[in-house]
Amino acid sequence: MANGQWFPPDWPERIRALTDGTLTPVAPKRAATVMLLKDAGSGPVVHMLRRRASMAFAGGAYAYPGGGVDPRDDDRHVRWAGPTRAWWAARLGVDETAAQAIVCAAVRETYEEAGVLLAGPAPDSVVGDTTGDDWEADRAALVARETSFAEFLDRRGLVLRSDLLGAWTRWITPEFEPRRYDTWFFVAALPAGQRTRNASTEADRTVWIRPADAAASYDEGELLMMPPTIATLRQLLPYGTAAEALAAAPARDLTPVLARARLVDGEVELSWPGHDEFTKHIPAGGGPA
Repeated sequence: MANGQWFPPDWPERIRALTDGTLTPVAPKRAATVMLLKDAGSGPVVHMLRRRASMAFAGGAYAYPGGGVDPRDDDRHVRWAGPTRAWWAARLGVDETAAQAIVCAAVRETYEEAGVLLAGPAPDSVVGDTTGDDWEADRAALVARETSFAEFLDRRGLVLRSDLLGAWTRWITPEFEPRRYDTWFFVAALPAGQRTRNASTEADRTVWIRPADAAASYDEGELLMMPPTIATLRQLLPYGTAAEALAAAPARDLTPVLARARLVDGEVELSWPGHDEFTKHIPAGGGPA
């Protein structure tokens, strides 16, 4: 392996099945993930977690907090600060109820997997330390899907701070994957007074790391990552502070990135439009080249 690109062993077989018409793509589910940033002496660092090696999908790979959208968050009233739901709908390319659910998923997953909550008792505030027993009980109920995030916010009297998020990019899982997600990537800055922790049962390690260092470790084959993860890390490189990255988010293109698989001279070519570094050629009867 020349770098740390995670490549599932069954991809070649599934790609060939897709190209010959014997595989029907499954519909992707909506999801959200958050690149949580904070400023360090040499520039911003990003919070990443390493998925447990035992995970069926992307085991051992580094990623950001994230997960699927909860349909229960589509239309329940949520106290909301920042750009309106209509603004978010236009930005994300969905209707207003879907926009609310996607933003809720981004904030919920950051809380579930990193212990950081982008919400507060007022439109201009955020909660402080969320490591107490009562907070942990609420977090566990969210993880178990015993309560929706909208219900959690309502019971706590909290306002969701959508202004603390910036929509960064959008990737859709390739059509040959058995589990597919339409994922919106966001950026956010760690709120003052809060701290991250490894709250995810799916991760065995968390780190704060400079995007440049993470990208270099990927290039050396030391850190495993999926294409969207390393692509977004490289996109963070020009920014000297977390605030600069957040300020750049509204102008970013959210056209979905979707892998393409096609037959070229007897080989299967796998590519992600706009991201040539991930192109793979799979010879007949062989693995990725």
